Amino acid sequence: MKYIVLFLLIIISLASFGQAKVQIAKLKYDGGGDWYSNKTALPNLIEFCNLQLGMNLEEEDAVVDVGSPDIYLYPYIYMTGHGNVVFSNSDAENLRKYLVAGGFLHIDDNYGLDQFIRLEMKKVFPELEFVELPFEHPIYNQKFPFLYGLPKVHEHDGKPSQGFGLIYDGRLVAFYSYESDLGNGWEDQNIHNDPESKRQQALKMGANIISYCFTQYQ
Repeated sequence: MKYIVLFLLIIISLASFGQAKVQIAKLKYDGGGDWYSNKTALPNLIEFCNLQLGMNLEEEDAVVDVGSPDIYLYPYIYMTGHGNVVFSNSDAENLRKYLVAGGFLHIDDNYGLDQFIRLEMKKVFPELEFVELPFEHPIYNQKFPFLYGLPKVHEHDGKPSQGFGLIYDGRLVAFYSYESDLGNGWEDQNIHNDPESKRQQALKMGANIISYCFTQYQ
């Protein structure tokens, strides 16, 4: 485990200083939910981070199965969808080991994910509960300050957007953006026809999340 931790920390350090190209990934999971949603989201966010943060991320995102040992290749993993999520026991164990070793999971509710992901993440960290992060949390205060937390990109049920976290041993290992739909805001403008101001807010918040993931160890 200590070698995995060291490997992840090296990847994160190189990415944060733009010294080597690092790839981020989308999480593939079972259960029938559309894990593959928002195909243009991560490439657009990557381009934004490279331009605005001076990062050196691979232009295309990867896809990694939740139960795959390849999960350790990616310091940031993005999870989205509208529907069912099922983690097997081995999936949950693999994801837990990855997160404990220094990995970071961003769960982005694309509307309808909430009731499933809360149950499945209990398999990963049965001892933890999602807690709402205060607006003063560093994830909202990277290059782009968000004084009132997550931006509201799509209405969904009209609830306020909320950012939740799983905190293990004092470290934020998973960030859950709820009732915000950041990924839709990252997509090409002609897909959802969101105003450019909304897209920019979504991209800036996404850049904050990437920045936090890559610099929280420094």
